[in-house]
Amino acid sequence: MLEKEGIKINDSERTRCEVWTRVMGYHRPIDSFNIGKKGEVSERKYFTEENACKCH
Repeated sequence: MLEKEGIKINDSERTRCEVWTRVMGYHRPIDSFNIGKKGEVSERKYFTEENACKCH
């Protein structure tokens, strides 16, 4: 059960979220990838504009 700011959500109330990504110019669901491609997706590093603008 998730409880945040007084909102309670039971696992039975949740909906499965399908995650898509862009690969070679096409958008595809990650669930359709083979095990190797799923591994590549999990190793991706994401950035935010806020962090990209910081100078060291």
